[in-house]
Amino acid sequence: MSETRDAGRSGASGGRDADPAAEAPLGRLLRLMATLRDPVAGCPWDVAQSFATIVPYTIEEAYEVADAVARGDLGDLRDELGDLLLQVVFHARMAEERGTFAFDDVARAIGDKLVRRHPHVFTPDGAPLPAGSPLRDPAAVEAQWAAIKAQERAARQAERRDAGLAPDPAPDPLGGVARALPALARAEKISRRAAAYGFDWDDAAQVVDKVREETDEVAEALAAGDPEALSEEIGDLLFSVANLARHAGIDPETALRDGTAKFERRFAAMARHLAASGGALGRSDLAAMESAWQAAKRDEAAGQA
Repeated sequence: MSETRDAGRSGASGGRDADPAAEAPLGRLLRLMATLRDPVAGCPWDVAQSFATIVPYTIEEAYEVADAVARGDLGDLRDELGDLLLQVVFHARMAEERGTFAFDDVARAIGDKLVRRHPHVFTPDGAPLPAGSPLRDPAAVEAQWAAIKAQERAARQAERRDAGLAPDPAPDPLGGVARALPALARAEKISRRAAAYGFDWDDAAQVVDKVREETDEVAEALAAGDPEALSEEIGDLLFSVANLARHAGIDPETALRDGTAKFERRFAAMARHLAASGGALGRSDLAAMESAWQAAKRDEAAGQA
C-alpha cells in the first residue's frame, strides 16, 4: 500500500481509532471511499475503476439530479445529490492515490473561485461585503466579469511557463463549453457565447425566420435524396431552434424534455382509447390511431387525462 494511500486514509478518517458514530458525514464518506478503494480490503469493482470508467456514471448522476428537480421530488433529490457527491469523492480519491490532489483541494479550489469571481459580494479574503457596497451595482458586476476571466487565463499561462510547459494556444472565442454536454444544451451555450461578441439576431422574430429558412433547406435536401446534406441541414435546423429558445428565454433541454413527456403521456392515453374501442397498438391502422390521438388531446384539454 502506497504512502499516498495511507496518508489519504488517515486524513479522511481522522485516524483508524476514530469513533465512526462520531464522524462528521463528509469525513465518513471520505473514509468509506478510501476503504472501498483499498486494494487489499476494498471492493474489487471500486478498485478496478479509473477516471475514464467512472465518467459515464458521473454524467448519469447529474441527469438523475435534474430529473428529481423536474419531478419536484425533494426526497429523491436528496438521494440523487448524494449519488452525485459520491462521484466527486470517487474522482478525488483516485487523484489522491496518484498524489495529484485530494478532496480538500477540490473544495478549496471552488471556494477560491467563488470568491475570485464575486468581488461584488466578497472581499479578497472571503468576508462578505456590506449590503450597501457600490460594487454590487449590476453594471459594475458585468464589467468585472470579463476582467476576471482574462486574469484567470493569464494566471494559467503563467503556471504553464513556471512548469516549463508550452503556452496554451490562442484561446478559442467559443471554447470552454464541455463537449460532453447534450448536443441541444451545448448548442444553446455556444450561441450564447457568440451573442456576447455581438454576433446575434436582434429579436426572436428574426430567429423564427431563420428556423423557417432552415426547414425549407431540410425539405430541399430530403427531396434531393442526399443523406449527408440532409443530416447537415437538420443539424442547422436544430441549432437555429436552440437559438430561438435562447432568445425566448426558454431552456431548450427542458422544453424538449417536457415535449417528450407530453408525447409519452398522450401516446399512453391514445393506447387506452384504442383499447376501449376494441383496438390495440400494433393492430390498429393509422386512421384509428389518429382518431384516438385526437381524443387523447381533447381529454387533456378538458383536464381528464
